[in-house]
Amino acid sequence: MNPLISVSFYIIMHIILMVGIRACLYSVLAPGKARRNICIAVLAVFACLTMLPVLGALLPDNPFKFRLQAYGNIWLGFDVYFIMCMLNLSVLTFIIERIRKRRFYHGAGVILAVSTVVGLGTMAYGMVHAQHTILTHLSLESEKPLGADHKLRIALIGDLHMSVNSKPETIRRMVELMNQEQPDVVLIAGDILTSSYPALKNPEEYAAALRGLQSRFGVYAVYGNHDVEETLFGGFPISPISKAFRTKEIEQFFRDCGFTALYDEITEIADGAVQIAGRVDGEKAGDGTAQRMSAEELLAGADPGKQLIVLEHEPIDFSNLAKCGADLVLCGHTHAGQIFPGNLIVPFFSENAYGLKTIDGMDTVVTSGIGYYGPPMRVGTNSEIMIIDLTEK
Repeated sequence: MNPLISVSFYIIMHIILMVGIRACLYSVLAPGKARRNICIAVLAVFACLTMLPVLGALLPDNPFKFRLQAYGNIWLGFDVYFIMCMLNLSVLTFIIERIRKRRFYHGAGVILAVSTVVGLGTMAYGMVHAQHTILTHLSLESEKPLGADHKLRIALIGDLHMSVNSKPETIRRMVELMNQEQPDVVLIAGDILTSSYPALKNPEEYAAALRGLQSRFGVYAVYGNHDVEETLFGGFPISPISKAFRTKEIEQFFRDCGFTALYDEITEIADGAVQIAGRVDGEKAGDGTAQRMSAEELLAGADPGKQLIVLEHEPIDFSNLAKCGADLVLCGHTHAGQIFPGNLIVPFFSENAYGLKTIDGMDTVVTSGIGYYGPPMRVGTNSEIMIIDLTEK
């Protein structure tokens, strides 16, 4: 989407919202100079906060821009619930007033006050909850050999989204939790970054934490649609795919983290008993295109007698992967919706938006991920590590 269109729509929507806020204030404050001054002050603060994501998107890269992005993402967390509450309460009030045939006393002021409290409260809860990572355990059976131990413990994570709002402490806690589970292999389903390597403050600190991941067979990762450099507005990309490139700095950062990046290729672990196929992202390959190998091309060289795990960022193309012999597909990308009501919406856009689901006889697992994009919040979803215990039948 054209950046100017996105920004213009956002600004127009908030100008309309400011008109509504002014009307609410005028309905509860006594006429006079004090009312005028209060309205000016409130609307000025609201306008400044509204501009944070705009400046964070349009300014050239520098520390000041990244700080505006961080504050702008927090603002959007409040903004989402403030607007939803304002709209819902306004509609509800309108309906009740028409049924009762009389207006609520100071109803507009009550709507504004309640919406502000709900927005602030939900934002605070979501930001705190997003920093608490949980463990989700799944048990699956394999009809194929899994090596000498006849089992494989997989630690699946994705969507770390390390950027302006992330915290190294969160990554360190994640590493500690994962290491306690003693996985055989760690698989990372993309979106380690959030569309900007320069926005990541102290990348060495993050890389040092991630190098602490321990597993018998290593740490394998695929790139996600945000592991590129692109323009963001409130955490969401607004520049075209043709300008979304993965830089040498991003690739070096993956190596510094101790990841083995799989780029449309197959590797083997467990003494060759298990195959892992890592796919290029279907939305952004990182070279300014959306081109990648088809499922048929990628899996043509796989051994059908061995367990075949496909690791890719977005939960798509399941039917083709099943036809080509994949036994298990591991993905991220959806964040399970991240914030309510997103968790109710994303299932309509994917065969498997979250969790374990068997599709065409093939097991698919989608993790809600560790981090967040846009608002640094989780409401109705969890930041999680998935531990998948795969055992032979």
